[in-house]
Amino acid sequence: MAAAAPVSVPRIKLGSQGLEVSAQGLGCMGMSFAYGSPKPEPDMIKLIHHAIAAGVTFLDTSDMYGPHTNEILLGKALQGGVRDKVELATKFGVNFVCAGNFEIRGDPAYVRAACEGSLKRLGVDCVDLYYQHRIDKKVPIEVTMGELKKLVEEGKIKYIGLSEASASTIRRAHAVHPITAVQLEWSLWCRDVEEDIIPTCRELGIGIVAYSPLGRGFFSSGAKLVESLSEQDFRKVK
Repeated sequence: MAAAAPVSVPRIKLGSQGLEVSAQGLGCMGMSFAYGSPKPEPDMIKLIHHAIAAGVTFLDTSDMYGPHTNEILLGKALQGGVRDKVELATKFGVNFVCAGNFEIRGDPAYVRAACEGSLKRLGVDCVDLYYQHRIDKKVPIEVTMGELKKLVEEGKIKYIGLSEASASTIRRAHAVHPITAVQLEWSLWCRDVEEDIIPTCRELGIGIVAYSPLGRGFFSSGAKLVESLSEQDFRKVK
């Protein structure tokens, strides 16, 4: 019997600025953070390589995952020429000040320092897509975007994204520099984004990156999922 042909993951344009990614992405957060204890590093590197070989080349992380440990893990997985095969996305904006406490920051000095830290941990010179993970309401979005625009001009990031931003914030940010993608929770039980945010993104030619489309595992495992979660799993304490 002939071996089954490998599954081909389609490629799509994300937004209207030129970024092309795999239609399915790999969110790496749970490998190091939030969903129970961190997973064995060698196993996670194998998983990342398996995903890339299968055509899932759009990899998503953040400096807050760990914090920092997920970017370090991904950096190790990208060694040996793997970086050239993927579209790499990371995020900034959630700063842990002490155990269990964090602050949202979008001031220019923090934006730049966060980007430099991510580049170092990932072991790369440039990130394909750099998201503001959460919006700092103390800093006008135009100020944050101004610094992100400088990072694009310096070649440290290629495209800019926002995560969990309102429609009005998206419009204001997009007026400073084109937004390539907005990341948001969109699933059968999280549909409120369809009222204003999704239409705004479609109007402006901004791509949508939906996280937790399976309801953080509940739609694939059912209600009994809660019983299997460890005390360290944020789904149990959220």
